[in-house]
Amino acid sequence: MPNGRLPILGFVALVGALGVGAGSPPPTLRKITEFDLPGPSGKRFDYLTIDPEDRYLFSAHLAAGQTYVVDLRTNKVLATITDTPGAEGLEYVAEFKKLYTSNAGDNTIGVVDLRQMKVIKKIPTAAKPDGSAYAPPFHKLYVSDERGKAEAIVDVRTDSIVKTLHFDSETGMPRYDPVSQKVYVNLQDQNIFAVIDPATDEVVGRYPVGRCEGNHGMALDPEHHRAFLACEGNELMTVFNLDTHQPIAFLPLAKGPDVIKFDAGLKRIYVACSSGAISVFQMVDADVYRKLEDFPVQKKVHSLAVDPDTHRVYAPEQEVDGKGVARMAVYEVVVNPQGNPSVDMTHRTNGNQVRGHRAIHYAAPWRAQ
Repeated sequence: MPNGRLPILGFVALVGALGVGAGSPPPTLRKITEFDLPGPSGKRFDYLTIDPEDRYLFSAHLAAGQTYVVDLRTNKVLATITDTPGAEGLEYVAEFKKLYTSNAGDNTIGVVDLRQMKVIKKIPTAAKPDGSAYAPPFHKLYVSDERGKAEAIVDVRTDSIVKTLHFDSETGMPRYDPVSQKVYVNLQDQNIFAVIDPATDEVVGRYPVGRCEGNHGMALDPEHHRAFLACEGNELMTVFNLDTHQPIAFLPLAKGPDVIKFDAGLKRIYVACSSGAISVFQMVDADVYRKLEDFPVQKKVHSLAVDPDTHRVYAPEQEVDGKGVARMAVYEVVVNPQGNPSVDMTHRTNGNQVRGHRAIHYAAPWRAQ
């Protein structure tokens, strides 16, 4: 167990150290290492999640039907957990030292005892379980059965489903908000943001997400009452105000957006895009957002995780320049010495939306009105 957080200059690379000149915008990330994973090469990965206390990274190797436990201090694989067919979502429950896997291969929720590093139970559920979220005060796990158009609710004390909510839409990523004590879930066919009260497990709100089409991925900033949505249908990152239940900003993504993560410490938003990029955004304040760049990575990178202690970004790769691999890439954050955004891609709410790339500059940041 680490003794406190690492000092910031130990893990954030400064632009000056990279020798980047004033005339050339620096990248937002820098690859510092990569390491092989034990699964078969060329097979798709899905969600990652981190146990910050024990310093574990969990990685779902979807197409290999197994899940890896990595020691973040050494980048060594500690265990390969089998019998997780088609594992997509992963959720770590610290109080019971258990990991839950969403197994799309056999439509089950796998229960992994991390003390034994093995699956101890499989809970049958509806079609294609995917993303999941844990609500600690209620001891409940919420699993989106994407193709089943449902949300399965698991009591983690008994590892049994206590209720299933049904929708008229495929369900995308759910997230638990510790401030409002609500669970949010994307209804991706209807472009709706649904709110569940975990005290009653009833749907208490449904709200449109504006121009966002196919709202699949979700990350939260509970402090500022914001949700960040990855819109697969039209490649937008949408900022959603959790107080007013309205979208307040839309920014362009690279093609093939999937998993979205928020680094609360640096106020950065990352979206893994399978076309070969991580789209990077900066929160200036709760209502102002800048796109920094589409940072180039290997194609078919669908997922990533952000370490809250070191701010490093982890992204599993299934190919390198078209050749199959099974490995984890590790990136360090790059900021300039003043901590300003390293690429000036900005939007404004009163102008036309412009799709662009790293070389395009906009007149002002996207600011909510």
